Amino acid sequence: MIEKLTRRRAWGALAVCLAVLALSGCGAKNKNAIPSDVTQPDKFLFDRGTDAMMKNRWVDARQYFQRVVENYPNSPYRADAKLGVGDTYMGEGGTANQILAANEYREFLTFYPLNARADYAQYKLAMTHVKQMRAAQRDQSETREAIKEFETFFERYPNSSLMPDARKSWRDARTRLSEASYLVGLHYYRVRWYVGALSRFQEVLKDDPSYPNRDDVYFYMGETYLKAKRPQEALPWFDRLVSEFQVSEHLDDAKKRVAELKAQADLKNR
Repeated sequence: MIEKLTRRRAWGALAVCLAVLALSGCGAKNKNAIPSDVTQPDKFLFDRGTDAMMKNRWVDARQYFQRVVENYPNSPYRADAKLGVGDTYMGEGGTANQILAANEYREFLTFYPLNARADYAQYKLAMTHVKQMRAAQRDQSETREAIKEFETFFERYPNSSLMPDARKSWRDARTRLSEASYLVGLHYYRVRWYVGALSRFQEVLKDDPSYPNRDDVYFYMGETYLKAKRPQEALPWFDRLVSEFQVSEHLDDAKKRVAELKAQADLKNR
């Protein structure tokens, strides 16, 4: 009986050992091991991570970069490896990964605020929110966060080489937010709540005077004033549309409104 029990324990121990070996790769060559003749292991890991990232092997790259961050606190590659971790999350994509990427960039800015690549971290932080922006008809929380982070970028890094890209992405986010407000105003117009429509249209023009689609806003500002029986206040908006836009789907209608309203004004003044 004792002999059987001993054998069972031995076989059980062997089974556990084999399982551990299978999971850990014991007895096999570790492909991520640092060769014994490497004199700069942190550089070796960083270069491996960079190579993997260039090949879109996001998980492999992240593991290399994390080893640099976690095991080499004094390495000159540590800051760039920290950014690399964030970049792998962004590259892999998906909402969860964008959130993880944002956390990496925020930590970088906390630990390395004066680093030469702090502007890159701030830019990429803003871009994690851009990646999560929703359609104009839906919640715009991520759009607002993107705009906020871009404005921080503009304030802190006015001479950054990333400024043109940041300006373009900021414009995209700002346009999305303005479009969302415009669509709410258009809905109010269609349900005949003209006070609400005017408020939304005015908000767009106040907050974003360079909104690319402001011809839409001008036209429906004019239309809303007409529906509200305030034709004198409608005319300037149709006039602005005609003056500022040579191409617009509303241009012909705006010209007609201008002619009609001016003719009505002439009749009243006779």
